[in-house]
Amino acid sequence: MSSDKKKPSHFIPPLNFSPVISTDVSLYRSGYPMPINYPFIRDQLNLKTVIYIGDKKDTPAEYLDFLKDEKIKFYHIPMESCRDIGIKESMNDMLKLVLNFENYPILMHSNKGKHRVGVAVGIIRKFLQGWSTAGVYQEYGIFSGGLKDEADLEFITMFESQLEVNKSKVPGFAQINFEKKV
Repeated sequence: MSSDKKKPSHFIPPLNFSPVISTDVSLYRSGYPMPINYPFIRDQLNLKTVIYIGDKKDTPAEYLDFLKDEKIKFYHIPMESCRDIGIKESMNDMLKLVLNFENYPILMHSNKGKHRVGVAVGIIRKFLQGWSTAGVYQEYGIFSGGLKDEADLEFITMFESQLEVNKSKVPGFAQINFEKKV
């Protein structure tokens, strides 16, 4: 290889990375990003917001520094499991962020990109996109490696919210009936 040619870049996405929405806005899901994933995040996603849904209380300084350097807003939505007492409020906090197009592109991640982010994506699919429960369950099963947590699926099925949103900031993919609150 001659010295004037650039070496090919290798981008490694985070564990369980996948687009959730890629229409008028971009929403992605994954496991917890590691330093090896930072070039992919920086050069491929052009993120404005990261939403971490999980139980880690101490975010690594290296990760926070990367997000700060890239001018990416970081939100931690605490969640140990869908059995948590405050889970409904946590999912409402997540929906407030997702229902504001000014936050896009967004990466939403949990520790491994399976159960916690699976619950959040299931709620988005069901309530904002009108997916059937069967479709939500199928996608959850794919990302959880077939290990379906019945409590997670029941939570998605039973989830309701009286969230108030600014209609002028709702992204186009969200099929919300504004006669009712989300």
